[in-house]
Amino acid sequence: MHISDRIEQFLSSSAFAVAGASTNRDKYGNKVLRCYLQHDLRVVPVNPHASSVEGVASVTRVADLPEDIQSLSIITPPDITEQVVEQAIAKGIRHIWMQPGAQSARAVARCEEAGINLIADGSCLLVVLGYHES
Repeated sequence: MHISDRIEQFLSSSAFAVAGASTNRDKYGNKVLRCYLQHDLRVVPVNPHASSVEGVASVTRVADLPEDIQSLSIITPPDITEQVVEQAIAKGIRHIWMQPGAQSARAVARCEEAGINLIADGSCLLVVLGYHES
């Protein structure tokens, strides 16, 4: 499947999650969350250390996400990404977008084994959706 088709499938979800959502507005985990919000998309931050990010209630782990979330953006170091991917597979997440720098060969392989629609080619959600600082 072509990457544009993978992105289209990812974005067709009714709700999204951001693993690695940060309370620090300079971090990409915060910018990706704000990008979803800028496009009026329903998004849930995943952050084990904050009860909310950008005024949106967060969950501490992927397993705690609402059932209707099928698309997950990951903005974490590669070793953490591997853990997040395992949680996402167990949760039944169907679409994963590893932001540049979050990828690991092991995490990519696990997504492919699980039949997940994966974006891990260096494509950036901020570019695709058109993020602007606010």
